[in-house]
Amino acid sequence: MKAIKTAIFAATLMSGASAMAAEVSGNVALGSEYFFRGIDQSGGEALSGGFDVAFDSGFYVGTWASSIDFSGGLELDYYAGYGGSFSDSVSYDVGYLYYGYPQGPTTEEFEEFYGSVSFADATIGFALSDDYYASTGSSTYIYLDYGVSLSEDFSLGFHYGTMSADDPANEADDYSVSLSTEAAGLGFDLSWIDSSEDGGLYADNEFVLTISKSL
Repeated sequence: MKAIKTAIFAATLMSGASAMAAEVSGNVALGSEYFFRGIDQSGGEALSGGFDVAFDSGFYVGTWASSIDFSGGLELDYYAGYGGSFSDSVSYDVGYLYYGYPQGPTTEEFEEFYGSVSFADATIGFALSDDYYASTGSSTYIYLDYGVSLSEDFSLGFHYGTMSADDPANEADDYSVSLSTEAAGLGFDLSWIDSSEDGGLYADNEFVLTISKSL
């Protein structure tokens, strides 16, 4: 049922924007690890990639996939949303995101509605789910991101996120600091990732290197 709702939602946006000019972009990445909100998803190296279609109106649709070490080894996400601006320095983004695991049980799949507001170099956002991963009840994720340019070639990013949920096992804070640069047409990102939880799949003073390529 969730997959059907996702398809209908995306088709509605596409049909309404079909006559508008669109820009198609893609990306591929190889990371030493894949963490999602402070939780290890890959147990080692992860290969990921995605495609986006952005319309002049502000609507967009896209898909993203990554290798993982559960649910059959593949995560396949679909999303659609709308972005705009209140002023030259304040922008916003709202949308719908479906997390799919096509090789695993459908009970592990879930959906979220998200939104964010960006002020210059800072972004505050949220993601709401009425039935989080593995049917564990509702959840609310709130995050704050801040980025700063160190030089023409290097930038530094800071992230803090906190999860509240019906299931206490899903509640945790996650933090990261990322140093990013580009060279030879590739993006390089070195991140320090940590969480408020100890043990298990939660990040505990981890370092992750990701190499990416825009298509």
